[in-house]
Amino acid sequence: MNKYELAVVVNAKIDDDARADAIEKVKELIERFDGVITNVDEWGKKRLAYEIQKMREGYYYFIHFDANSEAPAEIERRIRIMEPVIRYLCVKQEA
Repeated sequence: MNKYELAVVVNAKIDDDARADAIEKVKELIERFDGVITNVDEWGKKRLAYEIQKMREGYYYFIHFDANSEAPAEIERRIRIMEPVIRYLCVKQEA
């Protein structure tokens, strides 16, 4: 099992329930591919470095998890089509 960090930026224009649902779906994706979530860090609403889809702000979440090496590609593939997610990045953490 490798350690990964998934950064997710969610649309700031949606309501709190929709945002919570989007993050819950991301967590379910990680668990579906045998990932074990170790920490979820919510940074809250932050200004984006540049405008994305005519938005200047987004909600930032960092999810730390352990999974096998095939899981991040599958997780990213499914997050890519989630409408509330405007940016994401999964990186392997060094031990």
